[in-house]
Amino acid sequence: MPFGRFWSSTIGKKVVMAVTGIVLVGYILAHVTANLLIFAGAAAIDAYAAKLRTLPLLLWGVRVVLLLSVVLHVVAAAQLAVRARAARPTSYRRFEPQASNATSRTMRWGGVALLLFLIYHILHFTTGQAHPAFVHLAPYHNVTTAFRVWWVAAIYIAAMVALAMHLYHGTWSMFQTLGIAHARVNVARRRLATIIAVLVPLGFVSVPIAVLVGLLR
Repeated sequence: MPFGRFWSSTIGKKVVMAVTGIVLVGYILAHVTANLLIFAGAAAIDAYAAKLRTLPLLLWGVRVVLLLSVVLHVVAAAQLAVRARAARPTSYRRFEPQASNATSRTMRWGGVALLLFLIYHILHFTTGQAHPAFVHLAPYHNVTTAFRVWWVAAIYIAAMVALAMHLYHGTWSMFQTLGIAHARVNVARRRLATIIAVLVPLGFVSVPIAVLVGLLR
């Protein structure tokens, strides 16, 4: 099968990671924008949550696409990591990075941390099993009661640090994988990666910080 041959190749897996990465970054941008509605008050963000439930085809369509993207992204990343390790079974006696940076060297462990955080986040704010005061279709209440607990806020803030590093290298490298790597566009790629990696996590962490300092009650 053509897709089977494509998937079995290293470049095929990298392309799958790039395409699913674009999907996931797009969703994250939409998600942080929606989260910031909380600063408009309980009525605004609660109405947004209720509106989504009136569009089940859209809601579940997005969920299916996201789930498929996450699964493909994680599987491809894991298989590429295994191949990379198999290609060099003996580690360097002295590792001195030449072209890599902190964001690229933490992509694997950062990805694992983000996957674990994603599971917790769904159980916390979507299904409610990890939220002792969860109320269905009341995101303002759920968010403000959750982030009053300092260690819960700390988990989210730490996860956003990992997300910032993942977004920076991921945004930069996914365009390179897809062949968008000309010298004339590299500066724009770097700026886009920086903007996304800074603004998105800041948008997310602004919510728990606002709760902790009392701006959101």
